Amino acid sequence: MQTLLDELRHIVGNAHVFTDGDLTAWEQDWRKRSHGKALAVVRPACTEEVARVVKACADYVSANPASGVSIVPQGGNTSLAVGSTPDDSGRQIVLSLQRMNTVRGVDADNLTMTVEAGCILQNLQERAEEANLLFPLSLAAEGTCTIGGNLGTNAGGTQVVRYGNTRDLCLGLEVVTAQGEVWHGLSGLRKDNTGYDLRDLFIGSEGTLGIITAATLKLYPLPAARLTAWAAVPSLEAAVTLLGLAHRHLGAGLTGFEAMGQFALSLVAKHFAQLRVPLHLDAPFCVLLENSDHESELHAHTQFERLLEIALDQGCVTDAVVSETLAQAKQLWHVRESIPLAQALEGLNIKHDISVPVSNIPDFVRATDALLQQALPGVRLVNFGHLGDGNLHYNVQAPEGVDAADFLRDHEARVNTLVFDSVQAFGGSISAEHGVGSLKVDHLAHYKSPVALGLMRAIKQALDPRNLMNPGRVVRV
Repeated sequence: MQTLLDELRHIVGNAHVFTDGDLTAWEQDWRKRSHGKALAVVRPACTEEVARVVKACADYVSANPASGVSIVPQGGNTSLAVGSTPDDSGRQIVLSLQRMNTVRGVDADNLTMTVEAGCILQNLQERAEEANLLFPLSLAAEGTCTIGGNLGTNAGGTQVVRYGNTRDLCLGLEVVTAQGEVWHGLSGLRKDNTGYDLRDLFIGSEGTLGIITAATLKLYPLPAARLTAWAAVPSLEAAVTLLGLAHRHLGAGLTGFEAMGQFALSLVAKHFAQLRVPLHLDAPFCVLLENSDHESELHAHTQFERLLEIALDQGCVTDAVVSETLAQAKQLWHVRESIPLAQALEGLNIKHDISVPVSNIPDFVRATDALLQQALPGVRLVNFGHLGDGNLHYNVQAPEGVDAADFLRDHEARVNTLVFDSVQAFGGSISAEHGVGSLKVDHLAHYKSPVALGLMRAIKQALDPRNLMNPGRVVRV
């Protein structure tokens, strides 16, 4: 393999091929569940270098089919499904795109921005705002995650209720194929019916079909006002009713609708005492709503006040506060975004990123809570997420006083089966926005139709016959 490593050094430069030293930043996943061993970490600077690296690896595997060499594309390494770190074979190339972080252009008239895959999401948000425009993708890891990874996993976040997933925000892609060729599919077109939609094929494929190197993204006008409200609700049924009222009264202005269980919020209050968590002691759930108004702040306030007045009259809200300043709004969102970290500080936990139809969420939660309590008395449920689009982070914490590591070792498989079976019974998906990665790849055989899996394997075989690209992720071949 030394010949291959020498060629990779020739392509990207000695300073950008790492084979020894501390490679934890690339070899360990975000949740510290997996720590692999890379053959090398390779950091190309441009699409041409990515193509040459892939071509070199493809040629090497063709000449040495038993070598086991493969490529793991990586952006910010924030995957929650262990989808972007190497295994422990020592034969995988981690291809890091972090050096490819250029914004190639902003077309304000066309409301688009063309960017390289290694651009950090928060930087793209700020670059759009400099042009008095909005790139609406927003998630907790936005200061670290990259747009290539967001596209590779079809990330969701807090604005999906209005703007959709990352797939809905992308018009065109540039992709390096498993053969080392470049598909120049960057486009600012919103209409192009000239055959199969290759863009949608690569989005959500988690680097198993090719490597996204650049994208053309949709932009939107900045709203004139953005207000946040925090409401206590007596039940999830009430939260769903409130969501319906918000759709009717705010229309397209409803850009965020998050639900947070009482226990999830109590963890924030426990581990981040400096944060003020409103109303969580008074209700089983709280809801965070965002209204982005294109008329004025006064209009936004009037809309919110009318909505909450009706909701209070109907009993689906018991109390509410509306942010009066941008700082207050940020503080409310900070409470919501602190739930995952607070849960981590409480101890290891079993995470579920699931989706069910919004109308089924109350029954799903009621039934699954009961099943878990029956199977594992005292288990604690950290339930929160994007109620507006049906995506819950339905996480399971060990009972009070039980060692978290022992709980995961002894019960994770059982808990996953119970939750996933319930998700399926309520017409849902076992992965909503985090992807499949390696954590869920073996579950797909039970929760995905054989026809769908057959089609997915056929696509993988057609585009990557050597299984060079991120093997063992999404679908096994």
